[in-house]
Amino acid sequence: MILSPSIIASDVAHLADQAQEALEAGAEWLHVDVMDGHFVPNITIGPLVVRALKPLAEQAGARLDVHLMIEQPDRYVRNFVDAGADVVTVHVEACTHLHRTIQQIKELGAMAGVALNPATPTASLLEILPDIDLVLLMSVNPGFSGQSFIPSSLDKIRRLRSQLNQIASRAHLEVDGGVGAGNVLQVVGAGADVIVAGSAVFGRERPIGESVRAILDALVLEA
Repeated sequence: MILSPSIIASDVAHLADQAQEALEAGAEWLHVDVMDGHFVPNITIGPLVVRALKPLAEQAGARLDVHLMIEQPDRYVRNFVDAGADVVTVHVEACTHLHRTIQQIKELGAMAGVALNPATPTASLLEILPDIDLVLLMSVNPGFSGQSFIPSSLDKIRRLRSQLNQIASRAHLEVDGGVGAGNVLQVVGAGADVIVAGSAVFGRERPIGESVRAILDALVLEA
């Protein structure tokens, strides 16, 4: 399992230090949520933050996992790849010509991902599954950190894992929303191999490194 802490939940004034602490504790990716206030009801960050994080990620051997929750993502893909994004994920709900967008991401040299909102059926991905490197299932409604995991997401993860297996796809299955040490085993057991965790990592209840290790240890202890 790959842990991709979401920096949306971090203390922005100490972003670099907190991101480094998460990576040193065992996280392999950093998840960057980009929101435009239109596709989702929140506004976050842009390519400049990705560019600022790139040296830190390179030093740790980590990937920058950029999730574009924005309208017309095609207009900004190059900006984020040029800034240092290793993975660029767009929403099926936001792309008029999804194949073209995925092709654009790949031609620029990044891994190409497609995200689904909780109410969007997995069937909407059937035609694009052979072409992508990652599928991101939202297990909360996107826009804000700290929401509770939607229980029906487990069945959706299982369905999508089955669809990927049927075509012998090596694409990652990423899950984002309400995942922490208490339910990560269920989520991974259903078929996810990349876990996004925001408040479960950057919450104030305990140190960041301890939170990362708690999520990773939840799998090891049950293995």
